[in-house]
Amino acid sequence: MGAKSDKPDIGISQIDRKILKILLAPNGQKTTKSISTKLGIPVTTVRRRRKRLEGKFLKMQYVLDIEKFGWRRIDFFISIRNGMVNAVANKLMDFEDVTYVGKSIGEHTIDLRVETIVKDNAILLDLLEEIKGMDGVKDVVWSEIVSVVGRKISIPVSIIDKI
Repeated sequence: MGAKSDKPDIGISQIDRKILKILLAPNGQKTTKSISTKLGIPVTTVRRRRKRLEGKFLKMQYVLDIEKFGWRRIDFFISIRNGMVNAVANKLMDFEDVTYVGKSIGEHTIDLRVETIVKDNAILLDLLEEIKGMDGVKDVVWSEIVSVVGRKISIPVSIIDKI
């Protein structure tokens, strides 16, 4: 009997891990041919494995670069009272400017993180006041990324090596 591995058996090989590292890297070449060349394996192998990885393990999405159109992405961090997290979260999803609502644990004053898209400070102020006035909202703070210092692989390589 061999030693039991700490990795769950989900069918991820070393080649799959190498492909994942390339696919998840920011600003990298991601064509099947470029992956094949970089790893020194046949295009057909990369194509087959990539299709399986994309179908079973990767979430794929396009993201519009809204800043190029003069829009801004704002995060609201909301503290809720009286156990109304779900009610407030569901109401926020009805707001046209809201793109994401997530329940949060950790910092005791933040129950929800809400991502919004705004055009200017006037709209930001109106939205902030509307959220503050909602039943169950205790406090709201907001944050905006104004400059990206850097971007790394979305999942640390050490985690990919453990899956």
